[in-house]
This record gives sequence, C-alpha cells and structure tokens, in this order.
Amino acid sequence: MIEKEALQYLVELGSKKIVKSATGAEYGVVDGRYLQQLHPQTGVRTALGLHTLSGVVDYIQKNEERRDAKLILHVVNDHRVRLINSLDKYNNREVLLQADAIVPEIPFSDFIDAEQLLIILQAQFVNTPDRKILMKVLGNLREENVKNANDDGVSQAVTVKTGIASQGEVRVPNPVELQPYRTFAEVEQPASKFIFRMHPGMKGSLIESDGGYWRNDAIQKIKEYFTKKLAEEIKSDYVRIIA
Repeated sequence: MIEKEALQYLVELGSKKIVKSATGAEYGVVDGRYLQQLHPQTGVRTALGLHTLSGVVDYIQKNEERRDAKLILHVVNDHRVRLINSLDKYNNREVLLQADAIVPEIPFSDFIDAEQLLIILQAQFVNTPDRKILMKVLGNLREENVKNANDDGVSQAVTVKTGIASQGEVRVPNPVELQPYRTFAEVEQPASKFIFRMHPGMKGSLIESDGGYWRNDAIQKIKEYFTKKLAEEIKSDYVRIIA
C-alpha cells in the first residue's frame, strides 16, 4: 500500500524521480503520478546456466551457497528446470540456476526426402521396433510415386525392393510409436504415436498425434530422476520439487 507520507512527498517534490517516505521506504515515480516501491537487489543478478540434469544435482549437492535456505526445484516444462529460493521479505524469488535441455530440431509435419528422413530417424530417434520398420520401408523404396489408389486416409502402399531383382508392394505402417530425442538425455525419452504419410516424389512426413501428452510424460520422468538423485536433500527439507 502506498503510504500517505509518500504521496505528500510526491506533491512537494514534483519532478523528482525517487520519493522517500518518513519511514525510510523509497518509491519510484512512474509517469509522473504513480508510485512504485523500490526494493534492493538481494539475490544473484544472473542465474547460472546449465544444460544437464546431472549438473543441477551436482550444484545442489556440492555447492555451499544457500545451505540454510529452503530451495524449490521447479520442473518448468519438458526442456527447462529452475532452482529457486524461497520468497524474500519483498515477495520476490531468487533464481539460482536454469537448465535448458539441448535437443535437435526435428521437422515434424514437413514432407522431406526419404533419404533425409532416414538419416533423421537414425540420428535423432531412439532405436525402437517401429523405427526399424520405418527405416526398412524408407531404405528399400524403389518407386518415386506413392500408390494412392487404395489410400483410405490412414494406410498407403509403396513399392519396395524385396529381393535381389524383385519388387513388391507393402503397406506403410500407421500409426507408429517412436521416441525422438525431445528432453534431457538423463531420462528415458517419452514415446508417442505419429502419423506417417508419404507424398509422390518419395517424400515422407511424421505428424505428432498424441496431443502433446508426451510433454507431461517428460515432466514426470524429470521429477522422478530428481526424486531419486536428491533423496537425502528432499528428506532434510532442503529441496522441494514442483512439477
């Protein structure tokens, strides 16, 4: 609440930018008519930047800073974690560190060449049964045109090499369950279903079809990781996890 004394100072001092009340509280003049109480900088000016969950654990367990505090480990989303302090007397929270996962940019929903899609599957996805099936289909394509005569909106037929000199028509698997690298490397990558479609010219696309539920799964896995690694710190009430 703005103090009566501060308002009086504002009237008397007019164009001055800082107003000080009789109790010592300082206020900044906003737009020449509003007062906003000024608070001293009590926490760190810049949060420590990390990219791994193990780095967060190391900081909490080995760093002597804020040992008397009650810290909050906030799992913000599937790729960001923050370590914050309790509220100070001005109701501000000090952000001690922020960890952001380094993940590849995967062109979901874009139709790209089968060869490029094959490379992406090998480099940016966990090895799973459905990934193997997709790679087999993409690696053996022998016809530029996808056969859409029997396309029911879900499955498609493509021609692949089935032997040394023979070819055959196979159904493109749909939907497929895959595990792209989308969160911190220390936790199991969340699996989700994708719609796999192909266009003429040997172009394919993976479209996410789980409504973003994998993000909740990733957040839960991150929380479980910290719960296991920081069991003693949680037990002593030094750290609380919010996800």
